[in-house]
This record gives sequence, C-alpha cells and structure tokens, in this order.
Amino acid sequence: MRRLNLTRRQFVRSLTSAGAAVMIVPRQAVARSGQTPPNEKLNIAGIGVGGMGRGDVNAVRNENIVALCDVDTRRSGDMFKAIPDAKVYRDFRKMFDQMENKIDAVTVSTPDHTHAVAAMAAITRGKHVYCQKPLAHSVYEVRQLMKAAREHGVVTQLGNQGHSSDSIRTFCEWIWDGAIGNVHTIHAGCRAINSAFGALPRLTEKHTVPPELDWYQWLGPALERPYHPAYLPGAWRGWVPFGNGTVGDWTCHVVDPVFWALDLGSPTTIRAEVKDYDPKTQGDAFPTGEIITYEFPAKGDRGPVTMHWYSGTEPIPRPADLEEGRKPVETGAIVLGDRGTIMYGSHGAGGARIIPEEKMKAYQQPEKTLPRGLEHHRDWIDAIRKGIKAGSDFATYGGPLTELAMLGVIAIKLPSTKLQWDAENMRFTNCEEANQLVNPPYRDGWTL
Repeated sequence: MRRLNLTRRQFVRSLTSAGAAVMIVPRQAVARSGQTPPNEKLNIAGIGVGGMGRGDVNAVRNENIVALCDVDTRRSGDMFKAIPDAKVYRDFRKMFDQMENKIDAVTVSTPDHTHAVAAMAAITRGKHVYCQKPLAHSVYEVRQLMKAAREHGVVTQLGNQGHSSDSIRTFCEWIWDGAIGNVHTIHAGCRAINSAFGALPRLTEKHTVPPELDWYQWLGPALERPYHPAYLPGAWRGWVPFGNGTVGDWTCHVVDPVFWALDLGSPTTIRAEVKDYDPKTQGDAFPTGEIITYEFPAKGDRGPVTMHWYSGTEPIPRPADLEEGRKPVETGAIVLGDRGTIMYGSHGAGGARIIPEEKMKAYQQPEKTLPRGLEHHRDWIDAIRKGIKAGSDFATYGGPLTELAMLGVIAIKLPSTKLQWDAENMRFTNCEEANQLVNPPYRDGWTL
C-alpha cells in the first residue's frame, strides 16, 4: 500500500478548495499533517484530572478521551470512574511510551511546576496541547515551550479562558477606537492571597505519604524534599518550589485584556515592593501581598505604558473619577488614558465600563470587528481541525503573557531591586542574581 505523506498546507488546501469533497484520511497521515479530519474525533489524554483538570477534560468530552493521568487518586478517582474506557496512568511519560500513536492531543492541568515538562513531552511527540495557566514555572520554560510549539507545528492553547470571551473583544475595540485616548498607566491585580506564610513553621513535622499519592511523581522536576500535607492538594500555589503565587495565578486572566489591546509585549524594567517578607529566610513561601511595577516601552502608535500589579493585602487604588458610592474593582484593572478611564473585572475584562458612568452613556460605541460567541476549549479543538492557531497559542500570545508573571515572580524574590530586562537575550543586564532565577535547576532524572 502506498503511504500518504500530506503536508499541512496540502491538507488545508484540499479542504478549502472550491467544491472539495470531505476527505477520509488515515490518522497516521494526519499526525504528520498536524490536522485531524472533520469526520474523525480527536483522541485526547488528560494529564492532571482532579481540580481544574476535571473541568478541562469534561470540556472536551465530545471527543474520545483515551487516557487519564494523575498522581493522586484522592483527587482524580472520580474521573477514572466517570470515563471507564480511558486507560489510567500515574506517570505521563509511561503513558506516552505506551500510547503515543493513539493520542492526538492532551490537556495539562497539573500544578504549575509540572506544566512545562508535561506539555513539552506532548509537543515533542507532535501532540496538540491545552495547558492551564500559567504556562510554566520559569522564564526559560516559557521560552522553550514557545520554541517547541513553533518547531513542531502543533496547535496550543493557554487556559486563560477569558481570552475567548465577548467582553475582552469589546474592551479591545474600545481601546482601538480611542475611547479613553492614549493609555499610559494600568493598575491591575487580585485580592487572592496565594501565600504559604502560615504553614512555614509546620515544615519541621514528619508525615507519611498517603498510599493514594505518588509523591516523587508529584514532585516532578522540583528539587527533592519530604512529603508534607501543607503542600497539597490545594495549597501548592503559595509555595515557591511548586506555584507562582497570586501574580502567577492571575496575571494571565487580569492582564490579558490590556496585553492584547495595547500589544504590551515585554517590559524593560520590573520592580517589586513587599511588606514583612525576607526571601532569604522565608523564600519557600510567597508573601501575602506585593506591588510589582512593570515599564513597557513605546510601541507602534502608542506611547510608553506603566503597569502596577497588586496582590493579596495590597489593593488596587480607587480611581479618582469613580463616583462616590460605587465599589472599586478588587480583582481586575483600572486603565488610565489621557482622555478617560476604564475599569474592568477579571477573566477577560468582565464588566468593563468607562468611568464615570455619564461618560460611558455618552460614548458612541464602535462597530464590532472581532468574532463573538467563542468557547475557549472549543476554540482549541476547532483550530486543530482547521490547522490554524488557537487564540491564546503558546508561541505568539500565551507564552509572552505568561512571561510577565514569571518576571514578576523573580522581582518578588529580589524586592526593591529595579531589574533591567533584555527580552531578546533573555537576561537581566543589571543583576546576576536575577539571572540565576531565569532557569532554576531541575531534580536529577528530569529534563525539559
């Protein structure tokens, strides 16, 4: 039998040419073309299927769920029972070894510190990837995933679901229409406190690993340490070795609208201010609050932009033009232009309004130029079928957005230091200590 060897371009052309019939193409040929035929369901594996992973797998249940992988059956056991036909694994590396030719795409919904190793294992095998935010646990991991996604031609999507919302599109159209003039300052943040301060003294306690948990697989590339229930199931985000604090958890949601509308790109400087926090003695935990200032250079038609990020105990300041009696935003952003102010909530500019309200009512809204009615997981699935990029793909959008959060994490570990960032060369020009945090070491036996 003659083997098919379709390129992605040839396959897309065959679908879009006038009068073309729907093709039935063997899965092996499609894997090389990077696209799944419209008459076939995708074979999807879930890596991390408790917590957020449960929602991610359920969001793509219309496809074929062929494998589920999780190191903790306390969190994932119900999903194993709900999808009995899926093969069950604790180690995603073994899953790929055994099922590589039976998997088209994966969802990655593990703790932050294992996002990159799981996503990279999929990408280098030619699998499409949906990965929860933040994309990675370091700047280096972000850059490597961006590079791999480009080189392997897979369809990727960061799990910042607000990027597919109608509200973020409305916000972008307002900014592009000049609703508040030239934007110069952003106050963004989240009142959540992802800190492990309170649990630091407990680390001297000794605990036995629960039988349902594969502790060393859960550690993944993190440097070895004894098991402690203070780390999981839900508290890992407040621990530096495993999570990225509040800035890592929420930047990809809250900053997404301004990142898109203003094409912010990379900052030139980052500086963090924290209270009652010494990273030398308390460095295992994130602080309970911080203010991080990013400076972005002028780009295109816009001038320079300064963004202040507020976490936990440090609230977003109340805007001067917000009417008395109206509640200021706690998780979201205040966007200041030279002709007005927009206030919006989290997850894709929810509830965006020009303030004060009389200006909102007087504003003649522009024509809707961006598509509406998208769903984030479906956007990824549709992009796979069409052989196009998803809205928050790793290489051009989700990766650069995540990098902002990773730079903020580095600044927190070096408080009050104004770091000068050379994005092109992926290094700080004024602080070698910060450069050591760009690519933290992995535990022996793990590579990206």
